[in-house]
Amino acid sequence: MSSMFGKPRASGERPPQSPLPECNVAILGCRGAGKSALTVKFLTKRFISEYDPNLEDTYTSEELVDQQPVLLKVMDTADQDGPRNCERYLCWASAFLVVYSIDDRRSFEGCQRYLEVLTLHTRGCQRHCPVLLLGNKLDMDQYRQVPSAEGMSLASKFGCLFHEVSACQDFAGVQHVFHEAVRAVRRQAEWNPPARPLLITEERPCPPVAAALALPTHHGLATCTFNTLSTVNYKEIPSVAQAKLVTVKSSRAQSKRKAPTLTLLKGFKIF
Repeated sequence: MSSMFGKPRASGERPPQSPLPECNVAILGCRGAGKSALTVKFLTKRFISEYDPNLEDTYTSEELVDQQPVLLKVMDTADQDGPRNCERYLCWASAFLVVYSIDDRRSFEGCQRYLEVLTLHTRGCQRHCPVLLLGNKLDMDQYRQVPSAEGMSLASKFGCLFHEVSACQDFAGVQHVFHEAVRAVRRQAEWNPPARPLLITEERPCPPVAAALALPTHHGLATCTFNTLSTVNYKEIPSVAQAKLVTVKSSRAQSKRKAPTLTLLKGFKIF
């Protein structure tokens, strides 16, 4: 089924050593909200009204979002009785679309349970995944049971983006929602870059007095001793995958001796 809706990859477009960045989007919601219709509309620009509500599948499509290619994976979920046994998509997805039907208040009330589960998951794993609340079946506006204001209020309560679309009529609106999910994931990655390696500072003590440098007496001047100043050694612990041994020569002012060599890891900073 994935190959049926997935967009074919043209040969020769991209060297195999340069894979596309991936974005995993899970579509959540109660039965009858139109999750599968949204998925098929986005992938094929077609509207299909009847689906098996017990089928769940993941589809892959290469997209160009803001002139940047991305490999978008969409999981069309099929929860039987609300958000139960949901670990399969909570740990997989990088963004979530929570869908309800504007002509079905029960589907809207079910969305709140999904949003609560996502909020608890975010607090537990300390990994923020963007969430979009989506009111579907805008073409059924004459039978609307959920005003737009209620949808916006619920989205504001949980810090979500909010959109209303029609899988039946509006391909541009459906495509915009999926691309917004990709943009939200990119923004999140920019706001929370990977943690920098830990910087450890070690203070070296001054050498003992016996190691002091003595100047010979000239022209009756008293002998003076100069203790070398303590030096600070900065060591940065990089990730294992990027570590590479290099040799860096350090220099000291006012020294005519050959500078010692220090073996460091690539990426170290010496201040």
